Amino acid sequence: MLTNKLKKLKDSIKSMGSVVVAYSGGLDSTFLLKVAADVLGKDNVLAVTARSETYPVSEYNQARRLAGKIGARHIAIRTRELSLKNFRSNPVNRCYYCKKELFTKLEKIRERFKMGAVLDGTNYDDLKDVRYGRLAAQELGVKSPLLDAGIAKDQIRKLSKELKLTTWDKHSFACLASRFPFGSFITARDLKRVAKAEDYLRRLGFNQVRVRIHKDIARIELLQEEMGKALRMSRSITATIKKLGFVYVTLDLAGYRTGSMHEAIGRRYRFNNN
Repeated sequence: MLTNKLKKLKDSIKSMGSVVVAYSGGLDSTFLLKVAADVLGKDNVLAVTARSETYPVSEYNQARRLAGKIGARHIAIRTRELSLKNFRSNPVNRCYYCKKELFTKLEKIRERFKMGAVLDGTNYDDLKDVRYGRLAAQELGVKSPLLDAGIAKDQIRKLSKELKLTTWDKHSFACLASRFPFGSFITARDLKRVAKAEDYLRRLGFNQVRVRIHKDIARIELLQEEMGKALRMSRSITATIKKLGFVYVTLDLAGYRTGSMHEAIGRRYRFNNN
């Protein structure tokens, strides 16, 4: 079954001839980049990473290293989501405006380098949620070969491990804008505060981290099994994060979960803001 899906993925990519890969350095896009490079040859694949205030420097540095290990050509571009009022105001469909900004620039790169298609790392599990970014991809003709091949997240992990990709067990990461309650304005200052807080917690050894921002409150989400460690270190954690400008620092007892910001606007919204 999985062998057939992998063959379908490879055949699909091969038919495109050459591709631009929207590359974040995460599990899905790294697997996609590796398969594309293996199937098409490294000269026919271009990995493009978008840099902006919503994307931590640490994630970019990791993406650059991973692309280098794969041997794919890699460039960085600047996206300016914060210049878009519809993004800054943080509506429920915020991701549409973010992805439209990204994919519009990737399409121009595809045309400039005369590549066959732009690819993203959407996988089969993403069908479980409403994704406004998917609408932007469809409007701009972006291909999602993992989705088309029916490959789910756990299968990507399995295949990535077989390919000896270090991302096979990487935890999910989403743009820092997902840390803001819908309707609250997204600012460069607050994005930096969130990024610094999360980087600090990761340096302490926490694996899956989200710091959700509620004005002066930093609400920390961690894996349930890591909460005890956080409580033992609560004084130093609180003091460090308060230095970033937060008045209160809280630990969410429900733990890490995807899309927790949607809880405030009702169960009818079931989106995936990891």
